[in-house]
Amino acid sequence: MKIKIDYDLCMGDGHCNEVCPEVFAYDDEKTEARVIVEEIPSSLEERVKQAIEECDTDAILVEE
Repeated sequence: MKIKIDYDLCMGDGHCNEVCPEVFAYDDEKTEARVIVEEIPSSLEERVKQAIEECDTDAILVEE
């Protein structure tokens, strides 16, 4: 599983980083989330899916 963030949609609330900090980091300067893992380990897929579901703007996109 690979993911990316649509920065036109990201509202920068940092919630994805709270749900799964192993995959998402928060860029304070740009007030945006960043994906810090290229290939999501299977052990983190459920938490990443939770972050995707909880993203209010649907800014996290799956590239499987």
